[in-house]
Amino acid sequence: MYNVKLLNKIAKIGTDRFGSNYVCAEEIENPVAIMVRSASMHETTLDDSTLCVARAGAGVNNIPLDKFAEQGVVVFNTPGANANAVKELVVAGLLLASRNIAPAMDWAKTLKGSGDETLKLVEKGKSQFTGPEIMGKTLGVVGLGAIGILVAQAAVALGMKVVGYDPFLSVSAAIRLPKEVKYVAELDDVYAESDYITLHLPLNAETKGMINKDAIAKMRDNVRILNFARDALVCDPCMLEALKSGKVARYVTDFPTDAVIGEENVVALPHLGASTPESEDNCAVMAADEIKNYLENGNIVNSVNMPRAEFGAVSAGVCRLCVICKNAEQTVSAVSSAIAGAERSATFTRGDYAYIMADFAGDAQSALEKTKAVDEVVRARVICG
Repeated sequence: MYNVKLLNKIAKIGTDRFGSNYVCAEEIENPVAIMVRSASMHETTLDDSTLCVARAGAGVNNIPLDKFAEQGVVVFNTPGANANAVKELVVAGLLLASRNIAPAMDWAKTLKGSGDETLKLVEKGKSQFTGPEIMGKTLGVVGLGAIGILVAQAAVALGMKVVGYDPFLSVSAAIRLPKEVKYVAELDDVYAESDYITLHLPLNAETKGMINKDAIAKMRDNVRILNFARDALVCDPCMLEALKSGKVARYVTDFPTDAVIGEENVVALPHLGASTPESEDNCAVMAADEIKNYLENGNIVNSVNMPRAEFGAVSAGVCRLCVICKNAEQTVSAVSSAIAGAERSATFTRGDYAYIMADFAGDAQSALEKTKAVDEVVRARVICG
């Protein structure tokens, strides 16, 4: 029986993916897996029984990845599951950035009670909300992952010119990138060419505060910036200064901070990017499938702190040994010696960690004990089919 702890409400379509040998609940002891959405886990003390954590969403800023890796806990996310939902909101953001829709709606509310004069007041006052069309303008997409690619596709379909930048562009993403998109190797080229810039990249030490005074100075006058990624990518004081000077015409953010809420030419949305029932369902299903695949087969797909490792399903009569260890030559070599009797094995590496899978015809207890005795083995377990 597998116990799965839910730190947030998870869509039932996801928890239904687990079979009768799983128990899912918010209050549960000795969980082997945890499903989480937005709850912070930075102060969480995990049970020794916990093998993995699945984040039903793409961002993992609420999870201490390195700490969990040191404990041999695999952390999954669900890339692409909420991509369409965010893409649709970005398209709305483009229009909000251009057509002064939000202030126009607020102004229209002030006309309540004007009676027969309402239409005359509308015609008289509408000119103050004039804004440009997006067709023919250039959109700079910074980050061409699952969301960025969809945004680029939508922008092309809307008649925009698109400039894309991603220093880690994957082969699969490159294949899906519309031929009309101009891919550039330097971020400064995006800044120089774009009328609109939309951010779709993770928050880390290299990207924190990347939209700052120096970056904004390289942009076109009256640029419109959309942030549907993470708040700290943008330096708030620098953004407010640029808005005040007119260098930036509009800032649309799905991650509002106290500093920018209510400021002129800021459109602040309450983190609505993935807030659709379809997105929540997709994320829950993907997270559940990742947990099941890892617990039942040892496969690691979409982990953010461990190597990707796919070895197929565990066959009947086979015992699979799964080992997480430090990615050091002597450690991997010692584990390889301990599993020398395996019918087949494979080693997968990522950064400081290696993940070794070995299939045995029958009992693998002896190999398990030998493996656990190796220095810098973080976790080892056996799955029998």
